[in-house]
Amino acid sequence: MDERPLPRWAEGLARDLGIEQVLGVDEVLDLAADAAHGVMRPAAPLTTYLVGVAVGQAGGEPARVAEVLERVRAAIAGWDEDEGP
Repeated sequence: MDERPLPRWAEGLARDLGIEQVLGVDEVLDLAADAAHGVMRPAAPLTTYLVGVAVGQAGGEPARVAEVLERVRAAIAGWDEDEGP
């Protein structure tokens, strides 16, 4: 797959939505991959959606964004299908 259009797509969509991109495409894709492999495939879009909501509620502040990402990565790493995060 040719991934070069993804940054342009993300930039254009962010502009159309009137929002600022606070995460890069690679960072979002890495997080989606972690969720897909660490939880299950359908967790990828759900995780990125929830991260977007959390980042938006945090106001996009870099320290809060880093905290959100850290918490999500910890939840993925600690995921046990039988017990949850």
